[in-house]
Amino acid sequence: MRDEAALRAFVEDMARLLGDWGFPRMAGRVVFTLMAADERSLTAGELADRLGVSAAAISGAVRYLSQISMVAREHVPGDRRDRYRLVDDSWYEVTVAKMTLLKTLADAADLGAAAAGGPGTTAGARLAGMRDFYNWVQDRLPALLDQWAAEKAAKAD
Repeated sequence: MRDEAALRAFVEDMARLLGDWGFPRMAGRVVFTLMAADERSLTAGELADRLGVSAAAISGAVRYLSQISMVAREHVPGDRRDRYRLVDDSWYEVTVAKMTLLKTLADAADLGAAAAGGPGTTAGARLAGMRDFYNWVQDRLPALLDQWAAEKAAKAD
């Protein structure tokens, strides 16, 4: 049986957790409200009502979530209100989209290591370690994502 109070607490806890990692808190609340909804999509008004916030707060959050490809806006013919839904496999899609960030971080750390005097210095070694870590993750992430896609497909069969 659905426990609305527990789901509201879950939404707030997850938004707080993502907020601790730098994700905008309201965007986290919107994502997890959509994830916890039985409906496929919700209007901005429905999201605002469920979260007890203004429509302006929802507007900013869905704009951000749309930019990072987690939420899609759907126009409903004959209705002035748009509906918002999670993008299918949104966590996977965001991870794929952010893979270029790993290279950017590795390249920046490499420049920093060189500027700090190279890996033979304390700061240079720290920055080279960051570079090496992000290069390592970037090299392995595509195979991991392929494994996930295969496992998901196997579960669907």
